[in-house]
Amino acid sequence: MKTVEEKLIDIEITLTEQEKIITDLNDECIRMNKIIDDLVKQIKMLTDHLKESNVKPLSEETPPPHY
Repeated sequence: MKTVEEKLIDIEITLTEQEKIITDLNDECIRMNKIIDDLVKQIKMLTDHLKESNVKPLSEETPPPHY
C-alpha cells in the first residue's frame, strides 16, 4: 500500500510528464502551422502564375502536325 506522500510524488511525476508532452505537441503544432502557411503561399503563387500564363487547356490545344 502506497503512502499519501508516495501517491503525491507519483501524481507530480505524471503531471510533469504530461506538461512536457503538451509542450512538445504545441511546438510541433507551431512548426506544422508554419509549414502549412508556406505551402498555402506557394499554392497561391503557382495558381496566380498559371492564371497569368497563356497556356490553353488541353481540350483547346490543336494537335501537333504529325497527328
